[in-house]
Amino acid sequence: MKIAFIGLGNMGAPMAANLARAGHDVTGFDRAEVSVEGVTMAASGAAAADGADVVITMLPNGQILRAVADEIVPAMQSGAVLVDCSTVDVDSARAVAQQAVDAGLLAVDAPVSGGIGGASAGTLTFMAGGSDASFAKAAPLFDIMGQKAVHCGASGAGQAAKICNNMILGVTMIATCEAFALADKLGLDRQKMFDVVSTSSGYSWTMNAYCPAPGVGPQSPADNDYQPGFAAELMLKDLRLSQQAADSADADTPMGQAATALYEQFVEQENGLGRDFSAMLPRFEKRGRG
Repeated sequence: MKIAFIGLGNMGAPMAANLARAGHDVTGFDRAEVSVEGVTMAASGAAAADGADVVITMLPNGQILRAVADEIVPAMQSGAVLVDCSTVDVDSARAVAQQAVDAGLLAVDAPVSGGIGGASAGTLTFMAGGSDASFAKAAPLFDIMGQKAVHCGASGAGQAAKICNNMILGVTMIATCEAFALADKLGLDRQKMFDVVSTSSGYSWTMNAYCPAPGVGPQSPADNDYQPGFAAELMLKDLRLSQQAADSADADTPMGQAATALYEQFVEQENGLGRDFSAMLPRFEKRGRG
């Protein structure tokens, strides 16, 4: 396929490289001066999209996605598919998908889970929204860039799945960190805590696969001084998106609200910026009941 890839940052660059490595003709564009192995760089997003069978975007937010769509949709050929892998608000995802459909294009919103490591290794999970035809055209590329793609429903469903998943993740990480901090103050050995919880009803991904306590469980960012695998500010972005969606849908999400407030405090007022989202544990260690 002839593929355009717009947004070649920490996630987009390795995803584009994997597509090129698989033999696809990949043209890229990013506002920053970047080079990606196997990818031919274009002078603009519209130039990259011209003549492409598939245009993939990986962008920071919904406002930028809408602006890029305004540029590239008119340049895309009829029947091409726009695959947005950004994590953005549901309303922006649906608006851009409708813009593409109105222009005679196919559209998929397909945010990812798996982080920079998954992007490099080609083991991402894609949560996709769009028509059956749109998903079918994008599916072979998902197989190259990831290990799993779930068609979640119509346009916007991919973003909905992503933000609901990450709301659970943020809430669960806070609970896991709180529990370790409490266990410390109760004199419970962290390894014993892990041995019990990881095989009991407190089992969770944040405990078993991404334990926030250094030296306990599988290797995680906690073992690397909380250098980010998934940065706290990115968790905050996703939690804010979840609350934006909750407002739009009139959904009661008190735990999601609480997690958003805690990550806002951690990132914006404390030392959380640039640290892994599991660095909530040393934060709680230092705090008392008040």
